[in-house]
Amino acid sequence: MARIHSFESFGTVDGPGVRFVIFMQGCPLRCKYCHNPDTWNFQGGEEYSVEEVVSEIMKYKNYIKDGGVTLSGGEPLMQIDFAIELFKALKKRGIHTCMDTSGITFDCHDTSKFDQLLEVCDLFLLDIKHIDTKKHLDLTGVSADRPQAFARYLDERKKPVWIRHVLVNGYTNNEEDLKKTRAFLDTLHNVEKVEVLPYHTMGIVKYEKMGLEYPLKGVEVCTAQEIERAKEILGVC
Repeated sequence: MARIHSFESFGTVDGPGVRFVIFMQGCPLRCKYCHNPDTWNFQGGEEYSVEEVVSEIMKYKNYIKDGGVTLSGGEPLMQIDFAIELFKALKKRGIHTCMDTSGITFDCHDTSKFDQLLEVCDLFLLDIKHIDTKKHLDLTGVSADRPQAFARYLDERKKPVWIRHVLVNGYTNNEEDLKKTRAFLDTLHNVEKVEVLPYHTMGIVKYEKMGLEYPLKGVEVCTAQEIERAKEILGVC
């Protein structure tokens, strides 16, 4: 069983093709730009079995036949056992599988669960929050060590990765930091795509409804010129 926040039956931005997206409940990060604070609580959402989720997915099999299924969050690897079993069931049905993660749960001293996941996961969408350790801690509340170790682990295992980087004015759009991020990405050999995701304020209403203070109040979105500069530095094609 797993706790799931919601489903999206026609996702077009979470991996290749049209995808069925599953937003898992629970996240240990507190990213200042997070637009889904309602996914943080590990006791939120509703419980589903693998069979129930597969049944829901198969209602849309004709729509996702050239796409697949993406696990997102929250942080889906907090429920890695469910992810493994779900992806096993999907691979038996010939469905492409994708994991959208920060890599925050990775443990380089015990990779047994991750090794199992790699056998049934076709693609990883890896969120690089910040390349600088101190700035990563300030931005997310956690260290950058595990995410960067996970990126190297996926590279060593030759698993395809799409990199995602949220561009936040005053936080992640510093030119030197972007160049350091590019230098890190250049050490990896499995990166198929790099995406720059401009920060937006659409999540503010959720903070208000939950009675939470919005961390980036007053922070403006990046300009089109700043976004293009970041894409150029990071090598977005």
